[in-house]
Amino acid sequence: MINTLIGMPQGLEWLVILAIVVLVFGAAKLPDLARSSGQALRIFKTETKGLRDEDDATTTPEQREIQARNEVADETSGEVLRERRDDTTA
Repeated sequence: MINTLIGMPQGLEWLVILAIVVLVFGAAKLPDLARSSGQALRIFKTETKGLRDEDDATTTPEQREIQARNEVADETSGEVLRERRDDTTA
């Protein structure tokens, strides 16, 4: 019985949530709210992309070669090449 109460909102629940948001923020503020949340999401994505690029810069040439081989294997045959690595240096 408790499982039926927990979960993602569906049809009518979304309408109730939307009505509450309109009442709290007002219809005039909704475009500004959507714009600012979109800007925040855009900034978050660029920062995480920057962190990923930074991580790529710290990989060794051997690690990049292994990653490139794995990507080529995925594209051509669907098989993943795995090489034995020495993880004792970590």
